[in-house]
Amino acid sequence: MKTIFDKETREGLIARINKLDENSSAQWGKMNVYQMLKHCTLWEEMLLGKTQYRQSFLGRLVGKMALKDMMKDEPAKKNLPTVPSFKITGNGDVAAAKDEWLGLLAEHATREPSGFMHPFFGQLTAEQAGVMAYKHIDHHLRQFNG
Repeated sequence: MKTIFDKETREGLIARINKLDENSSAQWGKMNVYQMLKHCTLWEEMLLGKTQYRQSFLGRLVGKMALKDMMKDEPAKKNLPTVPSFKITGNGDVAAAKDEWLGLLAEHATREPSGFMHPFFGQLTAEQAGVMAYKHIDHHLRQFNG
């Protein structure tokens, strides 16, 4: 399975992100392109350990079962619920939001892969984190035809 920690895979995602602009529109879901970029930036900050979250009560109940489904070698399903902390409203500078996200992605080139606490799925290993990060980004790029 693809992982964000693989240089070639990451470069492919970056090329797809670079195709996004203020005219990119969603094929499904409620986010506009700015909101998606900021949402993915928050997710990346979590992956890099810049922000930490606790696992939600619902996540403690069913997170591990849901993680097994999420880790299958297939794209993430459309219209999955978003963790409340990652919901973005409003509009902003798309180019600046894109640059911020790309800057965070570039940090993977100089860091050791590590796991983290996902607010729904719980503690992820480095391998799970890399796959989940790839699937999350791929999901949102497909959402915006990227």
